Amino acid sequence: MRFSFSTNAFIRHTVYKAIESIAAAGYDGVELLADIPHLYVHTLRASDIKKLKSTLTSSRIAVSNINANTVRGYYGNGSGEPLFEPCLTDPDPDVRGWRVDYTKKCIDLASELGCPNVSITSGPIQPESTPEEGVESLKKALREIIFHAEKTGVKVGLEYEPGLLIESGSELSCLINEIGSEFLGANLDLGHSHVLGEDPESTMKLLQGRIFHVHLEDIKDRRHFHLIPGTGDMDFKKLLSLFDKDYSGFITVELYTYPDKPEEAARKSLEFLKGLARRRAVNDAVN
Repeated sequence: MRFSFSTNAFIRHTVYKAIESIAAAGYDGVELLADIPHLYVHTLRASDIKKLKSTLTSSRIAVSNINANTVRGYYGNGSGEPLFEPCLTDPDPDVRGWRVDYTKKCIDLASELGCPNVSITSGPIQPESTPEEGVESLKKALREIIFHAEKTGVKVGLEYEPGLLIESGSELSCLINEIGSEFLGANLDLGHSHVLGEDPESTMKLLQGRIFHVHLEDIKDRRHFHLIPGTGDMDFKKLLSLFDKDYSGFITVELYTYPDKPEEAARKSLEFLKGLARRRAVNDAVN
């Protein structure tokens, strides 16, 4: 079982410092935020990528995922509200096309860094269109993105989330089947699934073979607020057991809610998860 940590907890640090801190905490992987203040791909220079590769090599850490869920950099001032705009459901083809182009550049970055996947979201339902129209806009965008992904060899994991157009495992499964490409799958956030009241085992079976990357955090009282694993209500013993057979990728702890103490959040999360994994291994050996 390989654990990773997302740099989106380190928005008050450079991406290079974030990588070094995550490696120092003991993680095998790092998820890179494809947005300001880290890797806003429209402004990345060759020298930035060279330094990024050097930092990854010296830190001896792999890139688990390129997180392209948000594009705060689009707004210039970094306000990033609404959070997921411009999105892949936008009825305006020019706005939607901007996000498609941005996602393609994230796919190219993943390829250059040897990262197998990029995560995206559907974005919210747009006030100018119906949910059905939004799904059609999303499918148009995804087909163009997936065509590029297939040529590049990088997979695209769509992350469902409460309040977005695609907000459940069943909706994502239907979308994946309709697009019909092995390069479109899930960036499964188990905290989001918990908030929605989904059964984790059923969700894993529903998306079996199409889970490209996993986000993990704790949740309390089904409120969508990311907590350090072990401090909420989620059953991590059960969750980790689900990955024994059908998933061999990275499990990335995503704690953007801890910008004031990202190092502490990273360290405590890994201590809890590795401790749980060790206890499971001992129990399995005894039994």
